[in-house]
Amino acid sequence: MADAAAEFGADVDLVLGPVNITPRNNSVNIINVTSAESMAGECISRFPLCDIAILAAAVADFTPIAVSGKKIKKGKTELVLRLKPTTDIAETLGRSKKPTQIIVGFALETDNELDNAKEKLLRKNLDLIVLNSLNEDGAGFGHDTNKITIIDRNNIIDKFELKSKEEAAKDILKKIVQTIQQIACK
Repeated sequence: MADAAAEFGADVDLVLGPVNITPRNNSVNIINVTSAESMAGECISRFPLCDIAILAAAVADFTPIAVSGKKIKKGKTELVLRLKPTTDIAETLGRSKKPTQIIVGFALETDNELDNAKEKLLRKNLDLIVLNSLNEDGAGFGHDTNKITIIDRNNIIDKFELKSKEEAAKDILKKIVQTIQQIACK
């Protein structure tokens, strides 16, 4: 997504968690983070100056309440991990979104895919949501291809065939450009 956005002429800040891929385009400004909390902080602090936020990360929904600084030795009793919810970045940005800003979210679904994606779009005040299905062969994680469906806030649904992730990114950006044009006409 970052490479495709840069190719479309955008100034791109990429808040990037610990992954083994990096953008090919040298103009992409990379901000490395190591936790869901640091990712939320970077996204929230940068959002007021942002025109378009594309929230493609699959950030953990929960994090441990207590973190050990050393190895936890195996014992005779069971270990109970207590978890707390992480900051929902999309929802937080959606609450502070200005009319001129666009937020694009992603939904990875296995059941009631369209209904769940539409509900997320509305609940988080997104402009577009990109639905990824784990039920499609060749789509989702572990593949160089994806099959996406884009839903906008007017409930217009665009379904795309299986294609390279690079081509899917371009489809998403074309839809963002259409959304910008619609906002400009209002």
